[in-house]
Amino acid sequence: MAHRKIAIAVPEDVLDEVDRTARTRGESRSRFISRVLRLAVRARRDAEITQRLDALFADESLAEGQHREAEDLARLAVDWTDERW
Repeated sequence: MAHRKIAIAVPEDVLDEVDRTARTRGESRSRFISRVLRLAVRARRDAEITQRLDALFADESLAEGQHREAEDLARLAVDWTDERW
């Protein structure tokens, strides 16, 4: 994976906490910050996906259709509770 060096200004107390946490985890400062940034970007992307899904499922006509589909599939289902595995 390619890496690029950057320069950023971080408040001293935040940097001290980053260093302490990275040391506790046995990571370098760079690796720790990269991991945290990756998690933050992923969390934002996941939140955007969740918002889109929430908007999609807020549509009552879609919710009704999904409910009907689920009921149809449930009627076709096999009861496996008595099966011996």
